[in-house]
Amino acid sequence: MTKSSLAFFISLAVSGCATLEPRLPEADASIPAHWPLPTTTSQSSPGTVADIGWRDFFTDDKLDALIALALENNRDLRIALLNVERSRGQYRIRRADRVPSVGVGASLARTGSDEAVNSYYEVALGITNFELDLFGRVRSLSASALQQFLSTQAAQRSAQLALIAEVANNYLALSADQELQRLALAALESHEATYRLAEQRRELGAVSALDVAQARTVVERARADAARYAGRVAQDTNALALLIGAPVPPELLPDAFEPRVSGLGELPAGMPSEALLRRPDVVQAEHRLRAANANIGAARAAFFPSISLTGSVGTASDALSGLFESGSRIWTFLPQITIPIFEGGRLRAGLEVATAERDIELAQYEKAIQAAFRDVADALALSRTLSAQRQALESLVDAAARSAELSQARYRAGRDSYLTLLDAQRTLDAARQSLIEAQFAEQANRVTLYRALGGGWATFGSNTR
Repeated sequence: MTKSSLAFFISLAVSGCATLEPRLPEADASIPAHWPLPTTTSQSSPGTVADIGWRDFFTDDKLDALIALALENNRDLRIALLNVERSRGQYRIRRADRVPSVGVGASLARTGSDEAVNSYYEVALGITNFELDLFGRVRSLSASALQQFLSTQAAQRSAQLALIAEVANNYLALSADQELQRLALAALESHEATYRLAEQRRELGAVSALDVAQARTVVERARADAARYAGRVAQDTNALALLIGAPVPPELLPDAFEPRVSGLGELPAGMPSEALLRRPDVVQAEHRLRAANANIGAARAAFFPSISLTGSVGTASDALSGLFESGSRIWTFLPQITIPIFEGGRLRAGLEVATAERDIELAQYEKAIQAAFRDVADALALSRTLSAQRQALESLVDAAARSAELSQARYRAGRDSYLTLLDAQRTLDAARQSLIEAQFAEQANRVTLYRALGGGWATFGSNTR
């Protein structure tokens, strides 16, 4: 066999032929074209919302610093990054199967008897068991590995987005619980003052022992609330430390509860629901679908003959000194063809499995789109109701504070019973706690909406702007 013939077969293998991969089926998620946005939605550009990065979304510098630490140290995210590296290596292995592996080998064969010893030296350049991809089997497997690699990249971005949202929510929870703890301590101080006043009035005979006992119950309840919120603050701090992968620096702890964590305005009117296709988990499901579809091409190609080549070109001699002299050239060419005749149904079963896996991934892709749409729709539905709830609670706190102030004055003047004052104080304490919880829920919902929309893509996957 000549060198030109060997080169022809190699070029034929490298060029390849069309794969037997079927056309990718279209997903039918059956979702509306647009989200049910509130009527107060602004008219800003959809691209601005879609491309905002997390550093621009969150307005708290301390929170930005904590998120950066989490992206650097979090173990779950580190595992996701390592999975990407592993998948990249697997894809490179599959891609290498599409080109011949060329190597140089040298050998020495020595035989002998009582009369003589014979030596045979050989140096050759060649390829071994390289499959001519005439029906696209190797190409399909390489395409499947590429889609698996892209899927792990999307999974890593999804893990990063989830980590950002978790850090933000834990930071908000810590800030809210610290504020609730401060309220509980302030309430405890106020109730202790009222308790001391009740004791003084009892000594003067102005109130009964029942009023004093009731005042003490309020004090102990406030003390229990303060202890409970102190425990929640400690738990929130521990959860935040786990997310960032290190103890929380004291200078990065929140100073006060800020009822606005993001600078993102309302969503633009008419923003299409197909923007969800950029969400990392939806992108991951799409790549898994494409990988499964490529596997069908490989399963179909298995029904056809496969041709593998083994060949070499080199030099050989009985003496080491004559190894590279004229006339010592040798070549070998060992093509091998395998034609499937009877496999006991193995090939057909493999194709059925590949087809079923593709259909499963298609259903998973449609489900991912539907779940993403629901996440956004739920967050949008809560946006206006939580805002209205917060505004109502702000008015309630103002009214309850005025009522408690008047009740305190009337109690000191002896015009109201302690039971009336107690009821007013309880109403005020409950209203203040409910307001903080509503503010936390509103801001946490904004973080949820940011995550549901897939976060920002301008700075996504990077710790910098």
